[in-house]
Amino acid sequence: MIISSNLGVKLVVPTAASKLSQNAPLVNYALNGLERCWLPEHRRWSHIYHLDGRSSPNESVPSSDVFYTLNVLLGMSRVAEIPDGIDIPEIFRRNVLQLTKLPVRKYAFGMALWSAAELGLEIPDPVKCELRAILADESQWKSFRAQDLGMLLTGVVAQARAGEKEWLHYARPLYRFLKERFHSESGLFFDAPFGLRRRFSSFATQTYLSIACYQYGEFASDASALVMADTCVRNLIALQGPQGEWPWFFDASSGRVVDFYEVYSVHQYGMAPALLEWAERFGQRQSRDALIRGFNWVLGHNQLGRTMLVPELSLTLRSQVRKGELATRAPRVLRAVKNAWLSRGERLIDGANVELRLECRSYELGWILWSFGRRTDLPELTHNAAFCPV
Repeated sequence: MIISSNLGVKLVVPTAASKLSQNAPLVNYALNGLERCWLPEHRRWSHIYHLDGRSSPNESVPSSDVFYTLNVLLGMSRVAEIPDGIDIPEIFRRNVLQLTKLPVRKYAFGMALWSAAELGLEIPDPVKCELRAILADESQWKSFRAQDLGMLLTGVVAQARAGEKEWLHYARPLYRFLKERFHSESGLFFDAPFGLRRRFSSFATQTYLSIACYQYGEFASDASALVMADTCVRNLIALQGPQGEWPWFFDASSGRVVDFYEVYSVHQYGMAPALLEWAERFGQRQSRDALIRGFNWVLGHNQLGRTMLVPELSLTLRSQVRKGELATRAPRVLRAVKNAWLSRGERLIDGANVELRLECRSYELGWILWSFGRRTDLPELTHNAAFCPV
């Protein structure tokens, strides 16, 4: 089907729904978008697909590409029908081996554990060796950020659940470290085990650590882990914005929002649904409504009153951000410190002072695959007309 994009370029967009009938339209939408982010010469998905009209929209950052690719493959573990030409074992092996050669964060190794377990793939020996070194030296865990710890614990549990008992004995020490150093009395999670910065945590902090607690709690029958995850989810739902916005920045010590922005689309349609799926499973009644409200934000129920989809490309717009802050975090940092110092919560600002970040990242589409690849109980989302081919 040939269509004109809003960037002035005619595009051929495959109608995946006709080819992949077992997949929901939302899943096909994400798969089509991933085709645009594919870097065939590197056999991986890109760091950024720019939506500002440039002639070469894909930007590659190798260390990020590799992590994002593993995240996409995690999502594909839940897809009923994979598009022709995607050789998951080959892509996994080629990219996971890069973890020992590129300057990646520790959380990338956690994603390797998690995605390998879900896909039923073997982790290459060089990567296993590096993982053992990371997990065995507890003195180095003090450098972990929340995403590092959350993904490593999730990955270890996923491997153990898949029958790879080698990783099982790391699970309890990792969870104990999480409980002792990352859990705040407010019910939210800290971003780091030590230091002044630890109290300023993101929505991602809450998501990754809560998922890890749910995973560990279920696997190890540890009620304390489930209680921590449930408490965090209840607090997040209480802090959700009036149109379903998930705030970005928190003071974990007080449990307050210190900055709503940026509001990221991936949180609305991917990461929050991944977390809330666990919360629903353990009886959090508000979780389903919170998921739907958050997702509808992407469909146009937001401050700008516009969809965050780019349907002619099967991509999404990354975020809504305060005007003037696309290229700097300094004002946000100062605002967060001030709000924490004054014990003041932050609210949404006037929509006239909000703009769009015109990019899409491949891992965002991967989270759609993970969160909705197997869901059949939310047709108002998975089969929404916004994702159906014309």
